[in-house]
Amino acid sequence: MLQRFEMKPLYLWQSESWQSLQGLRARLPHALLLKGAQGIGKLDLALNFAQSLLCEKPHADGTACQECSSCRWFEQESHPDFRLIQPDALAAAEDGEEKSGTKKPSREISVDQIRDLSGFANLSAHCGGYRVVVIHPAEALNNNAANSLLKTLEEPTDKLLFLLVTHKPQQLLPTILSRCLSFAVHTPTREAGAAWLAQQGVANPEQALAQTGFAPLQALGWAESGEGSEERNILLAAICKPAKLDALALADSLQRSAPVHVIHCLQQWCHDLTSAKLAGEVRYFPEQAAEISKLADSVASAALLGFQKELLAARRSAFHPLNPRLLMESLLLSYRQLFPA
Repeated sequence: MLQRFEMKPLYLWQSESWQSLQGLRARLPHALLLKGAQGIGKLDLALNFAQSLLCEKPHADGTACQECSSCRWFEQESHPDFRLIQPDALAAAEDGEEKSGTKKPSREISVDQIRDLSGFANLSAHCGGYRVVVIHPAEALNNNAANSLLKTLEEPTDKLLFLLVTHKPQQLLPTILSRCLSFAVHTPTREAGAAWLAQQGVANPEQALAQTGFAPLQALGWAESGEGSEERNILLAAICKPAKLDALALADSLQRSAPVHVIHCLQQWCHDLTSAKLAGEVRYFPEQAAEISKLADSVASAALLGFQKELLAARRSAFHPLNPRLLMESLLLSYRQLFPA
């Protein structure tokens, strides 16, 4: 059973969410849906809440004591009353098991993973308290797995709590949504996110935060890996000057970059173009505010909206494009055509 996770303490910006969760303890539902933006620590919040529910001597603020036998089991990823359900690809990545030349682990949560919960759901709690199941990310449930989970949610057993973690609740079955208590996890403020990144040693934390849509954990991951940073700078330098943009040459320069990163950057750029045109504000690229404002004056709103729809469609297949090079060429040509010659 793959149950790999790394326990991290609560982040400073999660204090309000934590207090709200504690307010639910007196009368917990059978399923909680923790939803919010990607990269803000929803899984860490869910794991801390699960550990606190299983802890034998929680602190006054509800946090786990970290000293009882239950907490030690949880830290060792062997608590008999806890299950973490996630795609094999996530478990393998956290365990460092992905190897080239072998079959890639699945990015979906399979029906077998959910069916394996049947025995756990019907057993009495080993420690006499709650049994907790964390499903992350819930949108990774394939159709069969989602329907199997629905059957369990329709016939809940006493003191069994499901914590579904998602940043794409719209992809879940409406029938699953209707059986969960929705719990919104808020994105931290720009100031809180940038301060935390600075503490982690990230250079230019404000810019790093903006590039990820103000998701601190994702910003830290990008900063530590350096993934796509060179290609991103190449892309930004080119789209600032669309009159000189050579779409074919630029696509060639971006071959090492994942299409989803290129699309993500273009989506943020177009958001700022639209915002500058309609409201005179720039959100994601403050350092390029002057160039964005100038470009916004020369692009038609209808054309910009059409390109945003094209980017949205490309994003849906960005992880498995038939031809990544052609996809990027097409998008860059479309961007170039937004502006007069």
